[in-house]
Amino acid sequence: MSSETLQFRPAGERAPTRAWVRLYSGKRLDLLNPTPFDWEDADLAIGLARTYRWGGHSAWDLPLSVAQHSLLVLALRGLWFPQIDDPRADLRELLHDADEGLLGFDCISVVKPFLGEAYRKLTEALERAVALRYGLAPWTSLERKPHKRADRVAAASEAVHVVGWTRQEVRTTLRIPHQPLAKDPLTAIYGGTAWEPWPPALAAERFLNELHRLSGRLGASG
Repeated sequence: MSSETLQFRPAGERAPTRAWVRLYSGKRLDLLNPTPFDWEDADLAIGLARTYRWGGHSAWDLPLSVAQHSLLVLALRGLWFPQIDDPRADLRELLHDADEGLLGFDCISVVKPFLGEAYRKLTEALERAVALRYGLAPWTSLERKPHKRADRVAAASEAVHVVGWTRQEVRTTLRIPHQPLAKDPLTAIYGGTAWEPWPPALAAERFLNELHRLSGRLGASG
């Protein structure tokens, strides 16, 4: 390397903060300054399929991916509100944890307060980029209530059927005030064994298909 290509930094000067991620497509995502153009849909699906809930712990051979959880929450919305045909709201439900797929990290909720303001700003920037890319409107207080219920019912069900907590522990230890589901809504859609975590490639494929289906409906409606 010639001396002309070397860059010297004055003593005591800090290097610029960088947080680049190279994605499956070859695109680069700057986690500290994300834009809506920094990833492909497949990158997001793969990221969510390889990001695990519950700290990666599972009573099964595989942990549960955020991609599968996202599809479960979307399925609950369809079960509870079958009369509502709103692909934009469905898309927002599907993408409610999309920032975790770009970051590659699903933080256990009780740990988040210890990560501080910088972590909150980082995730909010990713959420804004996702909302801009897919045209997602902010949650209203009325809309957020059923979403949070679906998210927490999904969590209670995963805790029992995927991780191995008892129903009593869900209430007393995890402090989730919802009853776990008995039946897995995803088996009615995809088949397979109830509550079994999917392999990452399968989770990514199913998430991506649903993302394209909903995006296609929005495009067709103008």
